[in-house]
Amino acid sequence: MICRRFHCLPILTLFLFVFAACVYDAWAQNETVDVKKKTSPRNVLLYVVDDQGSDDASCYGNSVIKTPGLDSLAEEGTRFTRAFCTTSSCSASRSVILTGLVNHTNGQYGHQHGYNHFSSFSEIKSLPVLLEKAGFRTACFGKYHVAPKEVYRFGEYHDTTEPAVMAGQAKEFITADPTQPFFLYFCTTEPHRPFVRGGSDVFNPADVIVPPYLPDTPECRQELANYYGSVQRADKGLLRLIEILKQSSRWENTLVIYISDNGIAFPGAKTTLYEPGMRLPCVVRNPFAKKFGVVTDAMVTWADLTPTILDFAGALPKKPWFHGRSFLSVLEEEHPTGWDEIYASHTFHEITMYYPMRVVHTERYKYILNLANQLPYPFASDLYASSTWQGILSRGDKLYGARTVEAYLHRPRHELYELQSDPNEVKNLANDPRYAKVLAQMQAKLEAWQRKTKDPWVVKYKHE
Repeated sequence: MICRRFHCLPILTLFLFVFAACVYDAWAQNETVDVKKKTSPRNVLLYVVDDQGSDDASCYGNSVIKTPGLDSLAEEGTRFTRAFCTTSSCSASRSVILTGLVNHTNGQYGHQHGYNHFSSFSEIKSLPVLLEKAGFRTACFGKYHVAPKEVYRFGEYHDTTEPAVMAGQAKEFITADPTQPFFLYFCTTEPHRPFVRGGSDVFNPADVIVPPYLPDTPECRQELANYYGSVQRADKGLLRLIEILKQSSRWENTLVIYISDNGIAFPGAKTTLYEPGMRLPCVVRNPFAKKFGVVTDAMVTWADLTPTILDFAGALPKKPWFHGRSFLSVLEEEHPTGWDEIYASHTFHEITMYYPMRVVHTERYKYILNLANQLPYPFASDLYASSTWQGILSRGDKLYGARTVEAYLHRPRHELYELQSDPNEVKNLANDPRYAKVLAQMQAKLEAWQRKTKDPWVVKYKHE
């Protein structure tokens, strides 16, 4: 018996050794994969176009404009149907995008360039600075349009060119160091006015889709045709960047976000906080998501972008100070709960265009507080000079789209709209006694938000 036991021990020992080796090998392989997943750089591409409307892409239902880049991104990611800027003006909106703070808090009330001279407060912590601190390489390609530079600091700056060309120039930055994560802030000047910049993207004015907020006139159709071509040129830059990310093996670990800074550059949209001015395209592809081709009705704003990107990068502060919040966790949900209310704040476009507006927007109602309603609504210089608006003036037209010219130029202090029955925001319910309770509730929400975000214009509640 003793001899038999000892005779079996070498065989048993050999078996256990081989078994342990196999287990360790399997564990080691799994552990290697896990470590690789944990340590692979998580990159971010934030693609910002200039003045694109919410419905002006094929994946958003426009059957005339062809946007294969954005369409492919939507197929592999999440398309938002209710995404909003918080101020419909270039610099001010970009300051919100890059800080997670509304502009009446970050200080960028209006345009940065030239005599406008608006800039954020020096103590503001911006997205590129926070990501650089977290170990990211950072670069701004294209339109910058914020200030001061020490607040919105990038590692590299590159001038604006045609979107597809600029995308090719970004390849060196994308592929420079595979071990270090990158943040690429890519900003086209398309489809900003004057729209026509050459190329083969030409449309027949008879083919365009005139939305309800614009007049169906020859001038407007021609300008929309030019605008369509500009949208397609912007999309070519995105398409090229997607190709570069895939060719360089960065596609599978890069968060890609496509947005517009504000609404289409026509009166009735850009610079206003009506829906055409603030409801915008937003398509997000999280490479680690399990569901693709999602269409979500979550209400998000550009104040949510900075915390979302920091969340993806693993760099979200333990005690976030942002006005927005990360929507990373709801990208795979079509109808997430708790995403049904947003706020907006606009004060200037150009320095000459003082018209502070504050907005609270729920799923059903929208309340606009016009703090300088005694003034006629101011025009951005390029919008006033547009052939669309000049045609209205020359003919003496009474209507501008679904709204009267008078209602557009002279606004009451309070505007309340029921958006389900009145999506074009033409029937103001603020003086309707049947909606007095709704109005009071919306006003209370707005004032509380203004106080929470330290809005200087809260003094108006006391002095006016």
